[in-house]
Amino acid sequence: MKAVARRLLFTACAALVLPAAVHGAQAQFPNRPVRLIAPSSAGGPVDVIARILAQGLAEQFGQQVVIDNRAGAAGLIGAEIVAKSAPDGYTLLFGLSGPLAIVPNLNDATPYDPLKDFAAVTQAASAPYVLLVHPGVPAKSVKELVALAKAQPGKLNYASGGAGTGIHMAGELFNLAAGVKILHVPYKGAAPAQTALLAGEVSMMFNGLSPALQFVKSGKLRALAVGGTKRTALLPEVPTVAEYGFDFHTTGWYGIVAPRATPRAVVDKVRNDTVRALAAPDIKDKLTALAVEGIGSTPAEFAALIREEMVKWARVIKAAGLKEKPA
Repeated sequence: MKAVARRLLFTACAALVLPAAVHGAQAQFPNRPVRLIAPSSAGGPVDVIARILAQGLAEQFGQQVVIDNRAGAAGLIGAEIVAKSAPDGYTLLFGLSGPLAIVPNLNDATPYDPLKDFAAVTQAASAPYVLLVHPGVPAKSVKELVALAKAQPGKLNYASGGAGTGIHMAGELFNLAAGVKILHVPYKGAAPAQTALLAGEVSMMFNGLSPALQFVKSGKLRALAVGGTKRTALLPEVPTVAEYGFDFHTTGWYGIVAPRATPRAVVDKVRNDTVRALAAPDIKDKLTALAVEGIGSTPAEFAALIREEMVKWARVIKAAGLKEKPA
């Protein structure tokens, strides 16, 4: 009986100590550098925003936050790495619409499920898309661009950073909303796509405002509209696409997701430190200069956004006939 009693006492003590030990380990997070995977090339808009956030997070964590650029397949490559990483908070994804909402709808062979294989942490930021045309395009407004596209079907084309990227789908959404057929020309990233537009190789593109702003102000590109629900303070004279009466709303959004089964204490730590980082004056000023708005949503709010975006882009992909056929 005494042996049984001792075993029962040991089991009871272990049940109390183990959760406390786990909680203690989580409370110490992070105690080494954190890897934040940016599923894009270095120097692009996603990378630039991720690096600003990483700076703020490092200050909050008291640990280095290392940006790991994993470009390719509209973000799928970087997202897959995180989905298969240990759920300890030390490998995170700087996620966006491409890998989290668009690619899984385009390709049934996507090796992860955005809703099942990740723990949403927070939407960190949003940034407007801007509709850009080469100065050689004889359209000074969205209305004139649509009229031109209808008068000359198949002549206009638009660049993107690759099939499945947010700026690709913005072009497809524009086609559907305006009832036009402007041809898609994919490039290996938003930067070479904008370079092609500057050279007049393509007629137009949607892009993030920050990399386009200097060219708009110098007259090398013409901004016809922004894609969100409100005008941007950096180009207050440029209307939204919706102001022309089109059912069109899309912006760039960015957030942090972790591998599924990441402890809630770690998720909350990353989320709360992200909110504090976004509120820091130096980080806020850097983002504002790029027309990027800090958000800092809750995990539930970010998960809801991902679900909504998946439904939205599934409809666009189906309507545009873009679904990839199985090999």
